[in-house]
Amino acid sequence: MTRVLVAEDSSTARALLVALFATDPEFEVVGEARDGHEAVELTKRLRPDIVTMDIYMPRMDGLEATRQIMRHSPTPIVIVSASLASDAVAASLKAVRAGALMAIAKPPGVGSHGFEAVHHNFLASIKALASVKVVGHRLHARVPPYVQAPNPSAVQSRVSIAALAASTGGPGALRSILDALPYDFPVPIVVVQHLASGFLPGFVEWLGTSCRLRVKSAREGDRLTPGSVYIAAEERHLEVTSTGVVRSTSDPPVDGFRPSASVMFESVGRAYGASGVGVILTGMGRDGVAGLRRIRTLGGRIIAQDEETCAVFGMPGAAIEAGLADFVLPLPSIAAKLVELVGQESR
Repeated sequence: MTRVLVAEDSSTARALLVALFATDPEFEVVGEARDGHEAVELTKRLRPDIVTMDIYMPRMDGLEATRQIMRHSPTPIVIVSASLASDAVAASLKAVRAGALMAIAKPPGVGSHGFEAVHHNFLASIKALASVKVVGHRLHARVPPYVQAPNPSAVQSRVSIAALAASTGGPGALRSILDALPYDFPVPIVVVQHLASGFLPGFVEWLGTSCRLRVKSAREGDRLTPGSVYIAAEERHLEVTSTGVVRSTSDPPVDGFRPSASVMFESVGRAYGASGVGVILTGMGRDGVAGLRRIRTLGGRIIAQDEETCAVFGMPGAAIEAGLADFVLPLPSIAAKLVELVGQESR
């Protein structure tokens, strides 16, 4: 039985969520909070398995409630957003950075187009995330404001491309890394981040507002340029070619994912060989391992985020278990290692 606390100020939306959980006998709604303050107090008292958290609430919003819960009574939290406008997505992603596991769209009412499939996916996501073991949130403020770029005239770049992949807890991890990289980072960066439907435009904008690099959603035919970050488009695989061009395809999902981290890493290995570096970050499951093996086999290097700084150790843990990681690093050290590698001529 998965015990759920629903935090939502709208009585109508709250009733919809409670009714939705009631359709599955494996869920029990143990409490309902009308604002963030109630959410914090009920989480302390009821000890639910998971909290579904609205962002915009009176007295205390969902962002501050997430911070308080992760500081005092760590519990899996899922942000359930009614809006996909850029400001609402940014607020939801701030809550993810504060310790929430994921942000997803609020499910539609009965009778809406495709509501059965959406409701099924929503419940499946909540059930899976409720099993995640969380600890008190570690603040990302320890990440240095930026890392000094290597002198390109002093050393020939060893790495020609960096590929980063993340899932649950990834938005905050990616932002921490990108924020710490210099504006003149001398190679392109490609990224797969598993996101709920509709969040990509706001995610790209959220990343771009803070880091010194150029951030965009990857499009078919984009020319890879240094200092630019290409985020896999929604429901499309991201691949790269040996001529430095993006391929964005609607090929079938791989192991249930589109975009797939393994597809991206595989293409980086195929196109760049020993001059590619793969970075596997926090996330559930094993996506990315097969592709990282291609990079490693062809001489490229692999960085895995360590367990201590992961929200979920699944993806990096699987890569480490497979013997693929050259470096296992805490999140605040990954940007510095990337800067070191792009200025490194040999192992």
